[in-house]
Amino acid sequence: MQQWNAFYELINSASKRFVILTHQNPDADAIGSSLGWKMYLQKKGHTATVIIPNECPANLRWMPQFDEVITYDANVSSQLRSKELLQHADVICCLDFNALHRIKDLGALAQNAPATKILIDHHLEPEDFASFVFSDTSKAATAQYIFEIIDQLGDGILVDEPMAECLYAGIMTDTGSFRHGNTTPEVHLAVAELMKTGLNVNHVHRSIFDNNSLGRTRLLGYVLSEKLVVLPEYRTAYMSLSIEELKRFNSEMGDTDGIVNVGLSIENVVMSVLMIERRDEIKLSFRSVDQFSVRDLAHKYFAGGGHKNASGGRTQLTLPQTLERFLSILPEYQTELLNVEK
Repeated sequence: MQQWNAFYELINSASKRFVILTHQNPDADAIGSSLGWKMYLQKKGHTATVIIPNECPANLRWMPQFDEVITYDANVSSQLRSKELLQHADVICCLDFNALHRIKDLGALAQNAPATKILIDHHLEPEDFASFVFSDTSKAATAQYIFEIIDQLGDGILVDEPMAECLYAGIMTDTGSFRHGNTTPEVHLAVAELMKTGLNVNHVHRSIFDNNSLGRTRLLGYVLSEKLVVLPEYRTAYMSLSIEELKRFNSEMGDTDGIVNVGLSIENVVMSVLMIERRDEIKLSFRSVDQFSVRDLAHKYFAGGGHKNASGGRTQLTLPQTLERFLSILPEYQTELLNVEK
């Protein structure tokens, strides 16, 4: 209660300079929650700027006020502007991440800045770096949490259609279009309130999912026909993509998003993995159903984390070595995988 009262006073104080940060490789929840919170703070009379560590996928750039977002690694000018904003900020809001390393070079800048820090997130095990911590793993999305906090502050009436578009985008994607087990009654209640603003949910869905480039569409076809491997004895599907394969289809940021979910659409598959070769590492995406925790697997073997049924990881190994390591650990989980209900 003491934290909430101090937070309430901060939000309702005279105009302050806010900077909003979110994680590297930002997804719809990261961008949506950040822009929704930005617009709310502006309505409260504050100035607010969103800074993202690196470029976000093209299918998220339609969101209201995205044109005002600063991409830190875009150029030297963006880096200098970001450093200036963080150094002079009164408040830094950290959204949709639980550890400062998730925002790359911005982490040290945020940590060393004199501003008050606020963490709003739904991932496990938050680091202790913020003065105000709102961390709840029961929230399906940070965007849901943002809406509920605004409502609890007594400002639900301030949520308008542009804000609702951003927040709905985050909720919709982090629930897998309301298919995942994190789709609670509270999720639907939040969406119902957002829809009262005049929100066009079809527009948001089309903007995110029906805006694929020809290259991404062909990449998906290639992955499904040539790269998808199913291991019935482990109820697991996996896919891997090299840098050369990505170049062949002129792959852009975000083109591989969602591909890992396709594995779970296969009969009897309960875990799906996508391995992608980047310039200096291998990125892994894990998805699962029911009680099988890909977070535990990713954390133990691939320096990863996230949610029980949706996690990420990375290695400094080569792509063949990463695949070899993944296959070598499957026997450890075989009994658990075979017992998962689907």
